[in-house]
Amino acid sequence: MANAPSAAAVSLRVTEIFHSLQGEARTAGRPTTFVRLTGCPLRCRYCDTAYAFNGGEVMSVDAILATVRRHGARYVTVTGGEPLAQPDCLTLLKELCDAGFDVSLETSGALSVAGVDVRVSKVLDLKTPASGECGRNDYTNVALLTPHDQIKFVVCDRADYDWARLKIDELNLTARVSDVLLSPAVGELDPAELAAWVLADGVDVRLQLQLHKIIWGDRPGV
Repeated sequence: MANAPSAAAVSLRVTEIFHSLQGEARTAGRPTTFVRLTGCPLRCRYCDTAYAFNGGEVMSVDAILATVRRHGARYVTVTGGEPLAQPDCLTLLKELCDAGFDVSLETSGALSVAGVDVRVSKVLDLKTPASGECGRNDYTNVALLTPHDQIKFVVCDRADYDWARLKIDELNLTARVSDVLLSPAVGELDPAELAAWVLADGVDVRLQLQLHKIIWGDRPGV
């Protein structure tokens, strides 16, 4: 059997690598290095990273790791776009874990996570009806989730919230993953309104806001 290619030989198209505070999920507030890969097959109507759909710079996995090391953060998030749209993302995730980083992957849930290194914390979106991409959810991914992983719903309105509650119960998500995350779509749903629904219903979720946007606004590189 042929040997797997070395990290130096594997390349990915990268939109940006930057050091910031994690804005979402279980490690919110932690200094984190973000590797944003280019490309995404989805077009969610609230997408805030459309600049990552095209362009970018081709970098070897070794070059990406060297850049990540220079930032000095323990936590690394691989995001997009949709990072799994580039198959060699799997190699990058493994190499980051091998290098001793605490690694998370932000993925849309439309592509299989079967090959993701078990050491990676998968933050998997389930697209709600108002996203416009609900039909792209690959529910076979749910069986691949572990207590190390997280599920995220971006909620645009009450119908999205009710749909998310249904899926949480139907798929037994709170028992499968460490955190079920509800995020109000920026500019579409008042966070206080979503908070009121969660409290009234006693739903076992974590309501999250995008900390980086609160601090720096909606712009690349944060």
